[in-house]
Amino acid sequence: MSDFGIGLEELDGGAIFEPAAKRVETSADERKRDKLIIVVKVFIFVLLLCGVLEILFYKFVIPSLGSPIVSVKGQGEYSASEIVDTLRPMNARTWFGFDVKAATSIIASVPGIDSVSVRKVFPNKIYVELKEREGVAMTFIERDERSVAVQIDRNGVIFPEYFGSNSNFDASSLPIISGLPVEHLGEGMRIPLKYRTLIEQIANIRAMPKNYFAAISEICVVPKDSGSFELVLIPVNAKIRVLADRALNEDALKYMMVVLDVVKSTEPDVSEIDLRYGSVSYRKR
Repeated sequence: MSDFGIGLEELDGGAIFEPAAKRVETSADERKRDKLIIVVKVFIFVLLLCGVLEILFYKFVIPSLGSPIVSVKGQGEYSASEIVDTLRPMNARTWFGFDVKAATSIIASVPGIDSVSVRKVFPNKIYVELKEREGVAMTFIERDERSVAVQIDRNGVIFPEYFGSNSNFDASSLPIISGLPVEHLGEGMRIPLKYRTLIEQIANIRAMPKNYFAAISEICVVPKDSGSFELVLIPVNAKIRVLADRALNEDALKYMMVVLDVVKSTEPDVSEIDLRYGSVSYRKR
């Protein structure tokens, strides 16, 4: 018969086993230990999650609730601070409250700005990329009962002669156009449609390696009864008027210079040269 007095059983073959009660107790301890490990793991995970959320909160949420940081690219005549100052009326106190469309409209309305793009990058960055206007000619408008010099860009838009705190514009680098009906136009407005072709012609000539307009002090626009216009070119250092067609191009200017050289050397009393209609005629004083 078996003896149960010592808590262990010995079976045939010498194997020794724990009693059933002991095995149940051990199994319960293991389950408690496993539960404790799971609780600890969950606790650590929650702590890590809270830490990550706190980092994200301070890195992204807090900055987006503060004043946005504006970065300006592409400015030349204007300084970055001048562009940022134009946005102050928006009173955007947070990144979320910054209106991209309104900002684009405000900056685009600045006379010296040709084009602009504005984009928001989370959490607090505003990127402004702009292109300033480039003048191809100068003219004059009326402001406060006085004549003011302004520039005209390739698209016929009028903008200030000098603009921006970084301006280093050289007025002598652009041809002067007189006779345009723009006296009462404001900065940011375009010259009448029929004169824009002339501006495009001047822009194309200025893009060439040779500075042809260095020999011309003024381009006069002379209206005709038909509603069209003609051009009168005033050469530098020569008291001669040159009547020209509306087609202003490199060949026409080269031809004018050749004729001027010939006339000044052979006919010093000439006051006017007519290059219209494919022929040359002149008038003496």
